[in-house]
Amino acid sequence: MCAQHFWGFPLNRLALLGIPTLPPAGIKRTLSNASTAIENQTSIAGVTKNIFQCSFVVIVQSVSSAAPSYPPLFQSALKFLGETLVWESNETVDRAKVLPEYDFIVVGAGSAGSVVASRLSEVQKWQVLLIEAGQQASHIMDVPLAAPFLQFASINWKYRTVPMNNSCLGFEGNRCKFPRGKVMGGSSVLNYMIYTRGNRKDYDNWADMGNTGWDYNSVLKYFIKSENANLSHSEPDYHGRNGLLSVSDVPYRTPIAKAFVEAGSQIGLPVVDVNGEKQVGINYLQATMKNGLRHSTNAAFLFPAKRRSNLHVKKFSTVTKILINESTKKAIGVEFVRSGKKTRVYARKEVIVSGGAINTPQLLMLSGIGPKQHLADLRIPLVTDLPVGENLMDHVSLGGLVATVNDTVSIRLHRVFSDPNILNDLLQNHNGLYTVPGGPEALSFVDVNSPDLTDGHPNLELLLVTGMYSSHELMPKLCGMKADLYDAVYRATEAMDGFTVFPMVMRPKSRGRVWLRDANPFHHPLIDPNYFADDADLDVIVAGVRLVQQMLRTGPMRSLNATILETPIPGCAQHVFDTDAYWKCAARQISFTIYHLSGTCKMGPATDPTAVVDPRLRVHGVSGLRVVDASIMPEVPAAHTNAPTIMIAEKASDMIKEDWDVRTL
Repeated sequence: MCAQHFWGFPLNRLALLGIPTLPPAGIKRTLSNASTAIENQTSIAGVTKNIFQCSFVVIVQSVSSAAPSYPPLFQSALKFLGETLVWESNETVDRAKVLPEYDFIVVGAGSAGSVVASRLSEVQKWQVLLIEAGQQASHIMDVPLAAPFLQFASINWKYRTVPMNNSCLGFEGNRCKFPRGKVMGGSSVLNYMIYTRGNRKDYDNWADMGNTGWDYNSVLKYFIKSENANLSHSEPDYHGRNGLLSVSDVPYRTPIAKAFVEAGSQIGLPVVDVNGEKQVGINYLQATMKNGLRHSTNAAFLFPAKRRSNLHVKKFSTVTKILINESTKKAIGVEFVRSGKKTRVYARKEVIVSGGAINTPQLLMLSGIGPKQHLADLRIPLVTDLPVGENLMDHVSLGGLVATVNDTVSIRLHRVFSDPNILNDLLQNHNGLYTVPGGPEALSFVDVNSPDLTDGHPNLELLLVTGMYSSHELMPKLCGMKADLYDAVYRATEAMDGFTVFPMVMRPKSRGRVWLRDANPFHHPLIDPNYFADDADLDVIVAGVRLVQQMLRTGPMRSLNATILETPIPGCAQHVFDTDAYWKCAARQISFTIYHLSGTCKMGPATDPTAVVDPRLRVHGVSGLRVVDASIMPEVPAAHTNAPTIMIAEKASDMIKEDWDVRTL
């Protein structure tokens, strides 16, 4: 980080920093204007602002420095500022006044809603309204390494679980944090950009559950349709080159990432394209990045649609109710609130809800679609009795598998933020450490039930993050870690380098629930992920720990002297360190969500009593209403769910067009 006396210093007072050789007046004005622009971006959390304040301090120092080795940061900053102005000129316009009626109303401009609104507005005769509770995005949000800090910003819904008894025990109030995007692009702006699709068997299982048209061969074309791949090692038949969403390698790799992949290979994990024919294996990340920066669904799908006169976007507007005709059971519009003012807008054809696995079930229940008794308890008039909010799934992991190394090769953010060459690499070349997506660099998929089967169905992921909780003082706050746990285990590592591997349960057997706190649409719903209700999920995590231990015994890891941190977690002192029981206890203490919430509006045929939507994503018992987002997943795929969610939106868009007699590709 920048020197303490610069920390938090207002950018518009850069001239008062007392730099020995001040830049010329014109340069000062340019810096001040750029700085004020950043200062005025309310979408950035204070902590993220501070990071970029430090960057500007480093830039000013470069202008005043006579050292010939100092990089040309001022010129690089001007280049980046020019890119920012172009980027932000592509942001969709927040429409001041909406029409009384549209053909389609899409609720939520996230990973799914952005895609649906873009694709439906391709039909020029259709008028489409996209409503988003959050604000405009910002180019600064696209800096990959800044991803964790965005969770402290107003662009995060900042959900938390209810107090837990068997998980999240090492976090404040025994509650896990569930970040969700509240911004144009939704969680594709907040996430860590990891692009994985899942396994063939995931989607074939969806079809076997009665969801016709959702088998792997049917959905693969939609993954390919959206993708514009720029990958160094991939299977060409499984990737698209002409889509709107950029998928690329991460430009920079640390020595730890290289050692991780080499170690995995040495213990028998093949180096594979995890989005190719087979998933079992190991590799560096494929990421939703373009030219070294984040590529959200907002930038990918809505920027190209900005000039379509038939697409209207309403931001800062929370949909509080779906309007449903009581006699016909047809969705006819929505009610939304902006700045305290209620507005009703009507749909000639359909309302499409794309709020995600928490917001979507909340909105359906507020509108009378949900469990009969629950709605009766809250005096919400019943429209149709459906198991909305049930079947909540997530990919939970053990967050406490930390290893130290003997070299300064991990990501310690204070080092990064104070190094002008690293900053210049980002601003000038879109390269270097700032392009690492939040810390993760590589991953491995394993079928622990059939470890020798190269075409297995993974139920374990090992995700490498090239840093530790002590990499920055805000890291433990990211998950809400209790101060006494951090002090007892991780504070002693503050002068060390190291990494964390997250053993992640990819096919969880435990199921949770989302339900309403009350009938107030502005109150967060109650969320119980019910982690580890089934002990089999803990067995998968222990198997992951043992695999990591095998990797640490290989040459690549031994060259770094990679050593698991053996300081026991206070809540697990009753167990002998490194026993299966200890690691299961550790998982209950540091239960780390990977933000893959799904399943709360389950897709299934009318004969399935647990289903909320049919295979064409129409809500059972209500016409003119669809759900298009991760909540429809009947089982969560063995994937980071952003790519499957985009696929769902691509396929849904085609189904909607087909149902309204519009030709599709």
